[in-house]
Amino acid sequence: MAEAQAQAAAPKKNVGKLLQIVFAVVNLGVMGGGAYMVYASTMGWESPSISEEQAERELASIHDSGDTTPLVYTMDKFTVNLGGEPKRTIRLEVNLQMLGKEGFEEVMEPENRAKARDRIVRLLNDNSFSDLDSIQGKLFLKDKIAGEVNGILHRGVVKDVFFSDFVVQ
Repeated sequence: MAEAQAQAAAPKKNVGKLLQIVFAVVNLGVMGGGAYMVYASTMGWESPSISEEQAERELASIHDSGDTTPLVYTMDKFTVNLGGEPKRTIRLEVNLQMLGKEGFEEVMEPENRAKARDRIVRLLNDNSFSDLDSIQGKLFLKDKIAGEVNGILHRGVVKDVFFSDFVVQ
C-alpha cells in the first residue's frame, strides 16, 4: 500500500515540474516576440543629423524672411482702484513691445485693444499696494500683463511690457 501512494505522488510532482517548464518556455517565447517587435519597429529609424552649416542657413533664412524688429504700442493711461485696504489708486501707462508687424496690427484692432484694456484693469483691481510696492511685484505685474495680452492675440506676441508712468496714491 505504501508503494501505491508513492507511485501516485510521483506523477503529481512530474505534472508540477512539467507545468513550470511549459510556463517558462511560453514566458520566454512571449518576451522574445515582444523584443523582436520593438526591434523591428525601430529598424528604419535614423537619428536626425544636422550640421552647423545647415543650422546657420536656417537661422539666416528666418532672419531674412521676416521683419522681426520689435514695435512698441503705447496704450492710453490707466487710472484704476487697487484692491485691499487702505484704498489706493494707480495710474500707469503701459507700452507693449510686439514681435513683428502682424502682432502690432492685431493689437491695434479696436476689439483686441478693448479686451486688452479690460484684462489689464481686472488684473490691477486684483492687486493690492503691497503687491506692487517692490521691484519684484512690478516685474511680476509685467509678466502677468504680457501673459494676459498674449492670451487675447492669435498671431502676435508681446515680447516685453514697459511702464512709462507708474504712480500709486
